[in-house]
Amino acid sequence: MDSGESATDEEFRSLNDRLRTEAGGSAAYERLAATAEHEELAAVLTEAGRPLWARELAAFRLGCAGDRRAFEALVLLLNHRDPERCVPAAHALARLGDPRTARAAAALATNPLRTAYALQPVRLLTELRAPESAPALIRTLAPLLAPDGPHPRVALGCVEGLGLLGDSRARPVLEAALARPVLHAAAARALGLLGEGIPPGPGPASPA
Repeated sequence: MDSGESATDEEFRSLNDRLRTEAGGSAAYERLAATAEHEELAAVLTEAGRPLWARELAAFRLGCAGDRRAFEALVLLLNHRDPERCVPAAHALARLGDPRTARAAAALATNPLRTAYALQPVRLLTELRAPESAPALIRTLAPLLAPDGPHPRVALGCVEGLGLLGDSRARPVLEAALARPVLHAAAARALGLLGEGIPPGPGPASPA
């Protein structure tokens, strides 16, 4: 089993435990968790009255299997206020292979009204390495670099992602991130991955 399959198995175990609890251990849950029928799973996404746990389970399983009928449901989950729902949605979207995914993730990451919930879209864009990835991370990061800028975890995700993407267009925003103590080390590493020289930080005090 390769690392991708292992990661999917681990993510499914975590999802399974959470959603089984939400479903109260119902027989309907066990059926959806066990079925190999994509048509049955896809029907859950369109039938009225289905609970959220059922839609999330069906979307995750279809997404990881590369069935693009899961796309809309997974994007909605990626935009959910509950981080526990965003993480498996990002995992499944990364494996879905739908060409719309990067554009959707970029739209979520760069929406200033949703920045507090942008961490998983940022991480997904980094994993996808799509043409939209670096511009979206740059645009998301820039407003977060004020001295008392909000959402430091999102800002850190952008900095780390830009380093991994290695796009030279990120140089100005990464240099600006050096001024934020909470981002300085990650920004220095990211600039190093771009092959940039890093301005020296404060050195040890000189002896009197």
